[in-house]
Amino acid sequence: MTFDNPLLFFICSIGVFNGFIASFYFLFFSKQKRIQNLFFGLLLLMLSLRIGKSVYIIFTEMANRDLLISQIGLSACFLIGISLIFYLKSSVENRKTIPKSWKIHYIILAVAIILTGILKPYRTNVDFWHKYLIYFIYTVWGIHLIFSGFVLRDIFKKLVSKKIKCTTSEVWLIAVFVANILIYSAYIIGYFYLYLVGTITFSVVFYALLIFLLFKKNRESVFQDIPEKYAAKKINVNEAEKLINELSSLMQTKAMFKNSDVKLKNVADELNVSKHHLSQLLNDNLGKSFTQYINELRTEEAKRLLVENNQFILEAIGFEAGFSSKSTFYATFKKVVGQTPAEYKKQFS
Repeated sequence: MTFDNPLLFFICSIGVFNGFIASFYFLFFSKQKRIQNLFFGLLLLMLSLRIGKSVYIIFTEMANRDLLISQIGLSACFLIGISLIFYLKSSVENRKTIPKSWKIHYIILAVAIILTGILKPYRTNVDFWHKYLIYFIYTVWGIHLIFSGFVLRDIFKKLVSKKIKCTTSEVWLIAVFVANILIYSAYIIGYFYLYLVGTITFSVVFYALLIFLLFKKNRESVFQDIPEKYAAKKINVNEAEKLINELSSLMQTKAMFKNSDVKLKNVADELNVSKHHLSQLLNDNLGKSFTQYINELRTEEAKRLLVENNQFILEAIGFEAGFSSKSTFYATFKKVVGQTPAEYKKQFS
């Protein structure tokens, strides 16, 4: 079945067009020469080739189709899963170089699909591709998706934890994984029902991820190296939960945040950990800096005082909660709560 609806063609093809541009950028023009960006570029390129093949088939009459394009698209599909798993794995492990085993794995798959195309080209072996090879290709893609989820297992644990928050880069990795699951599912459904659902899904998820990257802070977190002091082995989930519980207990019993001069080292010493370890815990597992963490505690204390204590003026409440100045109190409270202290207090008067 072919379509000639211009709007439908635009929706299906816009994601592919921009996918190619983005893939070339990460492969050849990105200033950050990271292997994570290389694998992300490969992932986008393989997806764009596969989706591009679908757009070509959908909007081209049978008599005018070049079957070589179909072969290229299906061959690229064979490498989507491995590109995804190596992108996720290199990001989670903060790899600086590509392991030899990864290169061998990728080359074997690439050579296998290229040789298959040479020995049994799609043009003269359509039945072979449709009856056997396509199923094999999608099975390999699906297996790699399952292993990709396994790579992200610790991040998924953090995602469901009530005490540990995912960082921006971890949220991004989950988003990329889910996007690939959606595209894969769309193609499985489209194989039996409506073929173009895969191309539309790609455009939708591509722009959903693009919106995520419109924020400069997100781009910096996702596509730049992790600071060297956090490049060491990440704190495992069980240890992180234990430390977070100890940190919460410390703040409840000693209320160190009320001291306007409290430093990261002061809290780290109380927990009997290094200040780098505590900083890594806050950044990787709570998704905030030490200053943000302390200011949020001070803001919660100020909220409590604003509701329960009518004897203090607003400035005094700020100092009592641990803020060092009136301006810091007002600015931080407005940023965290979305209201000024006076507006917040007025609700309970």
